[in-house]
Amino acid sequence: MSNIEIPFPEERGRRYRFFEILPGALSYFMLVLPVILSLINVTLAAVFVLVYLLINFTRGIAGAIRGLHGYHVMRVHQKYPWAQMLTELEAGEISPHAKRPAWHIAELKRLAERPLLMPPSQVVHAIIIATVSETEEILQATIESVLAEDFNMKQVIFVLAYEGRAGAATENRVNGLIERYKSDFMDAFAVKHPANLPGEIIGKGGNINFAARELQKYLKQQHIDPVRVMVTTLDADNRPDKSYLNALTYAYVAAPDPLHASYQPVSLYTNNIWDAPAPMRVIATGNSLFNLVISLRQHALRNFSSHAQPMAALIETDFWSARTVVEDGHQFWRSYLTFQGNYRVYPLHVPISQDAVLTEGYRKTLRAQFIQLRRWTYGASDVAYLAEFGFFRKNQVPKWDLWTKFWRLLEGHVTWAVGPILVLISGFIPAFFNPKNFAANELPLIVSHVQTVGIMALVVTVFMALRTLPPKPARYKRHRTVFMVLQWVYFPITTLCYNSLAAFNSQTRLIFKRYLTKFDVTEKAVVVETKEHGAVIRK
Repeated sequence: MSNIEIPFPEERGRRYRFFEILPGALSYFMLVLPVILSLINVTLAAVFVLVYLLINFTRGIAGAIRGLHGYHVMRVHQKYPWAQMLTELEAGEISPHAKRPAWHIAELKRLAERPLLMPPSQVVHAIIIATVSETEEILQATIESVLAEDFNMKQVIFVLAYEGRAGAATENRVNGLIERYKSDFMDAFAVKHPANLPGEIIGKGGNINFAARELQKYLKQQHIDPVRVMVTTLDADNRPDKSYLNALTYAYVAAPDPLHASYQPVSLYTNNIWDAPAPMRVIATGNSLFNLVISLRQHALRNFSSHAQPMAALIETDFWSARTVVEDGHQFWRSYLTFQGNYRVYPLHVPISQDAVLTEGYRKTLRAQFIQLRRWTYGASDVAYLAEFGFFRKNQVPKWDLWTKFWRLLEGHVTWAVGPILVLISGFIPAFFNPKNFAANELPLIVSHVQTVGIMALVVTVFMALRTLPPKPARYKRHRTVFMVLQWVYFPITTLCYNSLAAFNSQTRLIFKRYLTKFDVTEKAVVVETKEHGAVIRK
């Protein structure tokens, strides 16, 4: 497609506006539907409530099982000797007496009929870290985690993409870090994103977009084929597992259609989990569990947060959009349409650890968490984008696949908004309007039994929370671990007040054209030990 850019607000006609309104309209309709049915036919209302709750119950149990499986797969993949497996892949044979996974052996056998894209030793990785005003402590920890990779850093180009609007302090900090670490990489440089470029909103998309274009110029100067270059975008607090680059290299060179794909590691919000307030720990752990689950469902996997894509494919899609605050998820649809549906996301079952929301002051942290989730749920804006460019613009995207993906996108955002509320209160609605009806009065009892069994899913979540915890900092005593279990009393509150209300906020904004035109950066903070004041939060 010649033009895949999000239309400016003034360019969005009635059809586009219809699909912008659709997610919110459906969410509000679903919210009042039990009331409407209770007034019309109480039996019909009871059936609707039961069916809806059973669907969510089944999803919860399935999610818990997949979460356990996803965690197991991730731990196994972290232990693989990726560097040796890459050597074997390039040589075309397994080292003598080596024990290897069956899929690796099968991949070696397929080399005769499907050669590698290129030898692994020829792959160049470009890592772009986006920053605004994060402290040197946060950036340095991320850079050090990259350098700790079990990978040849002379195959890595490091790029610090920073905002010019952040001022001289950020510019000096970034240039100082480049000077300090430049010799550790194949090359390293900083890219200053100018403020107020035409057609951009303030956000990460414009920053990494500008940096990637500068990287493209650099590759041309150095005569490096973009097909050789795999680009990973990281936030300032993202710390990849030591096996990330090796696993990414393997996936890239061995994939059946490597250029028409993105590569998605597992995002775990564990960096500062011991220091974050209890509600934020609950939300962070829930998000980590969801990412483990979705890593096993490739058909539903989308670009999220830190992800990788070949430079050649980025050039063809004209990089990321600078007109949205959800440039990561939107990049999936941008690539899907560019490649006429011939596009997928391959899971990398290795983690990239990130920060839970934490900043100075409890109330400020609570607010920052809501703003982060509001930005994530603003992905509902892609419903109109996909409908417009998929159904009403000329393309060769397979229509059955398009309908399936459109429905999954729409249903996911509606459930994000209305699901927690209906699960909590819908069982009581028929009885409220029909207090003398037997079926209506029995419904809350049935619902309570279903929800009791559903607690199994929460138990699995608590178990996963404990399993994914990093080592407890020495400044905390043993009872801190007890609080990591007791914190789950917040689960119903955080689900309603954050996930559901954030989704309704985003969808209501789309209804009334109150678009998010600024990427509200989630404040990053670390707890550091000082001799004078002990443990303090430093932004």
